[in-house]
Amino acid sequence: MIRHMLVALADYNNPRSLGSRLRRRRNRLIVELIDAIYSQKTSVRICDLGGRRAYWRDFGEDYLKSRGVHITLVNFEAEISDAAQDPRFAPVCGDACSLSQFADGSFDLAHSNSVIEHVGGWERVKQFAAETRRLAPAYYLQTPYFWCPIEPHFLTPFIHWLPESWRIKIVMLTALGQYPKAGSVGQAMDIVRDAVLLDKTQLRYLLPDASI
Repeated sequence: MIRHMLVALADYNNPRSLGSRLRRRRNRLIVELIDAIYSQKTSVRICDLGGRRAYWRDFGEDYLKSRGVHITLVNFEAEISDAAQDPRFAPVCGDACSLSQFADGSFDLAHSNSVIEHVGGWERVKQFAAETRRLAPAYYLQTPYFWCPIEPHFLTPFIHWLPESWRIKIVMLTALGQYPKAGSVGQAMDIVRDAVLLDKTQLRYLLPDASI
């Protein structure tokens, strides 16, 4: 019962869910950034690291058009089918931890939503943060907080605070959140290491010029 309640709270397809309401609140910060850039440049070039076109529908096509927004979507596999039909979006196949094809300051705003926790070990986390800061003079990075008691990927309280060996055993026993029940130790390792949450101390080190 509790798990079903948590899944419902995190349902982004339901505009009334807690997850959707919190995202809309966060989106107001992005709107402020876009408006500030637009007031200076009359257009806004955004690099969305790991983003999808569907995410930007929440901002409304009229708003994006009114601000001259153009969004480059960077993913390991370019989102060709949908985004390529909209001139506001440019799908790019690339590794957000290493985007040497883009010069420093190629964009007005670098953006990522729940991506940095998925990029791999600490070295890749540092590379992702460095690329975020390098690509644009302004950036917005959202990631779940380690000290929130409910892990948002597993939709389970406290699991991310347990030793890794315990988490491996748990995911081999049951499916949790967005993850299936692991069929092997190898799959269990992939699951428990798929998302590594950060705390404020780590974020301040990674993004020293950011407002957290």
